[in-house]
Amino acid sequence: TLVEEVRKSESYLGAVLEGRDIGTVVFPDAEFKFYVDASPEIRAKRRMLQLQERGENANFEKILTALRKRDFQDQNRKVAPLRPAEDALIVDTGNLSADQVLEHLVACIGEEKNVS
Repeated sequence: TLVEEVRKSESYLGAVLEGRDIGTVVFPDAEFKFYVDASPEIRAKRRMLQLQERGENANFEKILTALRKRDFQDQNRKVAPLRPAEDALIVDTGNLSADQVLEHLVACIGEEKNVS
């Protein structure tokens, strides 16, 4: 399977990967796992702003409904349901910029490396 091929590839050693099931299915033994999340309302607002910046029409309520539907489907699917890995650090990004999230994650890795 694709997951098995990815696991075998040495090109991912030391890499930073993101995905809805990277830490639970693809690399369950990864050294560091983060589950970054924000409320559906904040995520919908961010998506709406992205679309507007591209000159596209964006309806907040439609985006919010679509996000909630996708979350429900992903959390309830039979294969690899969306959930944080048991050993993942959950990071609420609701009040953080993308740069602040990155700084926080890097700091967490640095702290863990200093403890080990």
